[in-house]
Amino acid sequence: MKFLSRVGATALAASLYLQHGVAQMADGTYTDQASGIKFKTWSQGTSATEASPFTFGLALPGDALTKNANEYLGILRCKIEDAAAPGWCGLSHGQSGQMINALLLVAWASEGTVQTSFRWATGYTLPGVYTGDAKLTQVSSNVTDTHFELIYRCQNCFSWNQEGTTGSVETTQGFLVLGHAAGSSGLENPTCPDAATFGFHDAGFGQWGAPLEDAVSDSYAEWAELATTTPETNCEGVPGVGAECTPAPEKVYDYIVVGGGAGGIPVADKLSAAGHSVLLIEKGPPSSGRWGGTMKPKWLEGTNLTRFDVPGLCNQIWVDSAGIACTDTDQMAGCVLGGGTAVNAGLWWKPPASDWDYNFPAGWKSKDVEAAAKRVFDRIPGTFKPSADGVLYRREGFDVLSSGLKKSGYKEVVANQSPNEKNGAFAHTHFMFRYGERDGPLATYLVSANNRDNFDLWTGSAVRRAIRTGGKVTGVELECLRDGGYSGEVKISAKGGVIFSAGTFGSAKLLMRSGIGPRDQLEIVAGSKDGEDFISRDQWIDLPVGSNLIDHLNTDLILTHPDVVFYDFYQAWTEPNEGDKERYLNNRTGILTQAAPNIGPMVWEEVTPSDGIPRQFQWTARVEGDGRITDSPHAMTLSQYLGRGVVSRGRMTITPGLTTAVSEHPYLHNAGDKEAVIAGIKKLQAALNVIPNITWVLPPPTGSVEDYVNGLPVSPSARRSNHWMGTAKLGTDDGREGGTAVVDLDTKVYGTDNLFVVDASIFPGMSTGNPSGMIVIAAEKAAERILARKA
Repeated sequence: MKFLSRVGATALAASLYLQHGVAQMADGTYTDQASGIKFKTWSQGTSATEASPFTFGLALPGDALTKNANEYLGILRCKIEDAAAPGWCGLSHGQSGQMINALLLVAWASEGTVQTSFRWATGYTLPGVYTGDAKLTQVSSNVTDTHFELIYRCQNCFSWNQEGTTGSVETTQGFLVLGHAAGSSGLENPTCPDAATFGFHDAGFGQWGAPLEDAVSDSYAEWAELATTTPETNCEGVPGVGAECTPAPEKVYDYIVVGGGAGGIPVADKLSAAGHSVLLIEKGPPSSGRWGGTMKPKWLEGTNLTRFDVPGLCNQIWVDSAGIACTDTDQMAGCVLGGGTAVNAGLWWKPPASDWDYNFPAGWKSKDVEAAAKRVFDRIPGTFKPSADGVLYRREGFDVLSSGLKKSGYKEVVANQSPNEKNGAFAHTHFMFRYGERDGPLATYLVSANNRDNFDLWTGSAVRRAIRTGGKVTGVELECLRDGGYSGEVKISAKGGVIFSAGTFGSAKLLMRSGIGPRDQLEIVAGSKDGEDFISRDQWIDLPVGSNLIDHLNTDLILTHPDVVFYDFYQAWTEPNEGDKERYLNNRTGILTQAAPNIGPMVWEEVTPSDGIPRQFQWTARVEGDGRITDSPHAMTLSQYLGRGVVSRGRMTITPGLTTAVSEHPYLHNAGDKEAVIAGIKKLQAALNVIPNITWVLPPPTGSVEDYVNGLPVSPSARRSNHWMGTAKLGTDDGREGGTAVVDLDTKVYGTDNLFVVDASIFPGMSTGNPSGMIVIAAEKAAERILARKA
């Protein structure tokens, strides 16, 4: 689930619809008096003056509109919020000004000069150093108490190659889409650019369109000769690069489970409960304080709680994901113990029978998983009243919307007591919380597993691939990515198996690195750093790994109502309301026991478009808007998730750098899907329009719903919900023989004897709502079937 007004996906897209540009940038020209270079400029705000917090300008060769240029002269002028801690600013050269898989330039003031570093981001975390051939030389730099300015030449900056992942922009199109970002804190190692780290872009970010007709100049070559300076750097005392790991213990296990999330933790618990020796390997660090986690705000210091334990802090991942988000995928995913169940908003739904009956084959229908579902919800019942005093706090948003839903004939239900009522129904939000803290697999399945002598847990250790000969897997090879992790190999017993539970992207990547997947993807792995000892081609298993990619398409509506009251969960990270903080710490009561950003009501409905296929929708309402669209403190966002019945599918692929990417998004490839989205919006708007004093912000009241939906970008960055599924599809149609399935009904990978996949990647189709509960049920069922095979 993606919640954050400051980086709201569809809200960002909607500003394109409303403003024809994401960032409010004023264009102009600027001539540097010292060098004579004339720049086409864009400034955040209303003018290209030094009062602007961000100004970027460029000059291009005279023939750049007829022959693609690969370099430019730039000017970067950024505001310094605090002279004692000047922060940073940056530029994306990507095709759409994106952060992911594009050449980034980061700049900051240090010791009277401006330092720079080219960076590359594969996920929503601190970008690593770019290893391509981009080159920056300075013409001049200037630092004051309020701004720093850099004039520079950027060579090989309009095309890039990061370990085989390539991209470029074309100046002959006469137009670029650029991105900017700035952060006010977190800068460390400023004198050693390639080792520098920096905090979240809390001082602003955005993309803007940059016409180039006024940027070209026949004087370019003369000006470029002025770029001769490279500032001195000082890396003395900066920690070295590269992780240091310990050789793995020489111990043999019956089962190795790779990935400690919603799938891996339950299956590891069930296998160890059956008497098998089990090793659970999680590549990320501990999350909850229960398991040794340490990440927390200052006000939690001295407690055994971390940011992951306190429901009201769950949205912090969208402003501070360093050390938490996976760095090997272009989507947001949690690489910590607990995976998504540690970092998400904790929504916990008992799925309707139709989710199983429509999506899954015989053997996995609702009647087949009924016992597994009961076991899960007996252990993790969840609650819609997380506070220990049983009170729901700040329920104004719920009350406003529910009043209209009731008048319009929607039925209020207790969602997990009536899981099959998913049409014309609404409810309070059910969470996997208990006693005011995050519950879920970390507080249940992992606890019982850890109490057994035949269970081991390793965190901070990454698996490179399964070791196999033909279809027989004999263990896993580890990869040293984090200090303190293990390296080497771990073996399994003759009766044992390996279970990949690393998530929709992680498990698919592990399969490909183990020589299992489409041939075009295995060729990429063979040409990567894995190639030297990659499994031979005669042992490759050709399966459609990465296909069938699905996610809830997210379409946001925004409204305002004078009775709605916003609570600033973001401020609660640094400066929580004193009363709320004390209530939480002393009694586990109050607003901080509820997930940010005050979620609810939840609304469900079905829509059947002209193709006759019913589409299931879940609406997730929350009390926040988007500051770039409305500054009202009375705003609510309603996110429409297109779930069960969705026809569109996408594809995940692997890059030469062994990261994963959504190469084909799974959204709105089917006309019926879009028709249903539009009809669903109209239906909900009609239901809520009976509420007095309601004002619609999105869709814009002056246009039609069709215009709004057709004007929204369709891409993961604009429309994802981060409920990714499907890349290792479960089914009876063996993918080696032209079918679509990667794993069989026992979750065993086709063509192998003892390799399994247990996580969201095995789902054939999309769930109704947030999938955590359904994934844990699937893990319970998978463990049951794996054990039955052994019996």
